[in-house]
Amino acid sequence: MIYFEDFEIGDRERFGRYEVTRDEVIEFAGKYDPHPFHLSDEEAAKTHFGRISASGWHTCSMMMAMFVEHIQSPPHASHGGIGTDELRWLKPVYPGDVLSMETEIVKKRRSRSRPEMGSLWTRMTTYNQDGVAVLSMITIALYGLRNPDAPIAES
Repeated sequence: MIYFEDFEIGDRERFGRYEVTRDEVIEFAGKYDPHPFHLSDEEAAKTHFGRISASGWHTCSMMMAMFVEHIQSPPHASHGGIGTDELRWLKPVYPGDVLSMETEIVKKRRSRSRPEMGSLWTRMTTYNQDGVAVLSMITIALYGLRNPDAPIAES
């Protein structure tokens, strides 16, 4: 199990592989972000996208799928997220793209109200198959402590 104490500021990991399909882009957009440029080649051709592109929210969901798969092996003591800062959709994501991601721990702090947990601020960057960053955000997640009674230096 990976706990709060196991993370250091500056830790980086690169992982994941997610193949973006046209059917999934259209299905997601039809349910959650039905802008015409996510649903129709003709409408997308009239925009700066040029062709159907994934919703930014879909890109966030694909990133999350890669992240959750990653933290299951080895398992992490994650207690979920409490927020996202600096969310940026940097480049369009298109059907046929293959996404991967990188995480970097940018801040950590032990909870004052819940001493059995700490908060991790993680910069998450998603890349396409060409290594171009398409999504960036900082997530704030709660992690369990291995030993809640031990003192931990603040970062």
